[in-house]
Amino acid sequence: MPSFSSLPPLSMTLMYLQIAVGFTGAFTLVFLWRTLKCRLTAMPTVAARFSPRGGCTEAIVAEINKAHREVLVQAYSFTCPDIAKALIEAKKRGAAVTVLLDRSNVAETTSELKMLEEAGLRPHIDDKHAIAHNKIMIIDRKTLLTGSFNFTRQAEHENAENLLIFKGHPELVESYRQNFLAHQAHSTAPGEAHAPAPRVDNFHRHKAA
Repeated sequence: MPSFSSLPPLSMTLMYLQIAVGFTGAFTLVFLWRTLKCRLTAMPTVAARFSPRGGCTEAIVAEINKAHREVLVQAYSFTCPDIAKALIEAKKRGAAVTVLLDRSNVAETTSELKMLEEAGLRPHIDDKHAIAHNKIMIIDRKTLLTGSFNFTRQAEHENAENLLIFKGHPELVESYRQNFLAHQAHSTAPGEAHAPAPRVDNFHRHKAA
């Protein structure tokens, strides 16, 4: 095999061109593979869970465990320690966790409000409505969880509830995120006095799901 120095200039030029084309082709394949992988993983999906005992809590905890940057939570009733612990762990990993709760949690002895406060999460109280009835989580601005399912043990083990998990729906997620921020803006900040829960008639009164 001839050495590089013995090759004529034209042959050396062609050889370098072949090497360059080879590298370019390899980089192109890598780029195409990464692009295809991103598109496949970002395909819009919707998953459904149902209760009682349909794995709603397990699915919620699994999604929180994937959080890296941000977790936004709106809850009417919050009495599930597994979900509370998952939020606390997300905060320990460095995710920014913001929680908005209905004012009923202030007086509710079974609420996980105290656990969240002791872990430094310090939830806001949305006290500008008769009931702040949203049940929503937005994770890393990519995943949306919503439905009738309250973040409670009763919702998991006794009630008939539903939970939807949306992924790959950026416009929908952003719409929910903007609504979250609007509610956060008028909520009572941590450390401020919470307004007492209003009296409600029998038509609106119901158990915490």
